[in-house]
Amino acid sequence: MKPRALTRAIQTAMRTFPAVVVTGPRQSGKTTLLRALGAGTHRFVSLEDPDVRIRAREDPVGFLDRYGPPVIIDEIQYLPELLSYIKTRIDEHRRPGQWLLAGSQNFILMHGISQSLAGRAAVLSLLPFSLAERLGRGDRTADVPGWLRALEGDPAARLRAIDLADILLRGNYPEIAIHKTVDRQLWTGSYIATYLERDVRSLSQIGDLRTFERFLKLCAARTGQILNLSDLARETGVSVPTAKRWLSILETGYQVLLLPPFYRNIGKRLVKSPKLYFTDTGLATYLMGIHGREALLDGPQFGALFETLIVTDVWKRSLHSGRMPAMYYLRTQDGLEADLAVESDGALTLFEMKGTMTVLPKHAASLLRLRNDLPGTVGKAFMISMARGRFPVGRGAMNIDWLDALAI
Repeated sequence: MKPRALTRAIQTAMRTFPAVVVTGPRQSGKTTLLRALGAGTHRFVSLEDPDVRIRAREDPVGFLDRYGPPVIIDEIQYLPELLSYIKTRIDEHRRPGQWLLAGSQNFILMHGISQSLAGRAAVLSLLPFSLAERLGRGDRTADVPGWLRALEGDPAARLRAIDLADILLRGNYPEIAIHKTVDRQLWTGSYIATYLERDVRSLSQIGDLRTFERFLKLCAARTGQILNLSDLARETGVSVPTAKRWLSILETGYQVLLLPPFYRNIGKRLVKSPKLYFTDTGLATYLMGIHGREALLDGPQFGALFETLIVTDVWKRSLHSGRMPAMYYLRTQDGLEADLAVESDGALTLFEMKGTMTVLPKHAASLLRLRNDLPGTVGKAFMISMARGRFPVGRGAMNIDWLDALAI
């Protein structure tokens, strides 16, 4: 098993909280990680088995007597009513690290946790691999403040070149990322079908899956774009309230990221709609119908997918350290933009992504003007591109190779 950055946050939480809840999308590695951490100390039971789930629903007290702590309960989202019984057990014997719960996040599960386990459980998120985890460096992954500091120096060791097109096409779900023999189209198609049937239909009461799948494809095609909910609803053929509800389902289930705008001190000059990112490029390219290197590298979506890879990697880095991300984008009505603004220690660090090997001073013009518009707020400014090496771009911005930046 490749080391996961979230391991440290889980181990810290197990020393303090009676329960640790690990949520995230299906197939992100939650079960594998918790079983590794609980090997030799925690028994394991999965509620995905219908027979086990029926017994737990009909006799929750007997079920918890049989599978008492320390225990790992997997797929807890199938039986969120069990959480109130776990609360009673915790209150009777409050010992840290006894209950490890894993489940795909949805509204019902999170409501149950907030109602029953508030103050008793640490809630952490495990997403598909970050690039550092994919390279086997998860146990050395810096948190966001450490990452920002590390960007100011040269990388400790040069990494061998890896295939960017392969990463974008296959995505970062562990099974398909690690095992090159897994057929990409078969895996991604099966994942989407499973997601629609199990997570969307059974947990969200959506009747028309065909229309929802069209909505999913339209979201993938808009990755890296400012969200226009009215256009999205119109092209899907649903009302704006329905589109908003469906987008919330995707966001809660970690299938999309809505990156908010940063608008402090500039006010009305800034665009204030969120930016939409599909959180896995492998699923996004499949939904777009992009299946080959040439179609990817020469196609119009390459720049948006490159930006998606970088932004979602920073998002994973934050969540895998157990923190909520302080991430934004900047775009003004008069054309200035920064693809990503990360807030740390009271300052913003600005990033512009360029899916090109040629980086010119003009590419940093918006970054430098935004620094002038936000005096005392913006610290460093970086370009992340395909150009190898670390070098200045204009006066006040630095280019960093995408692989060096994400492997830290």
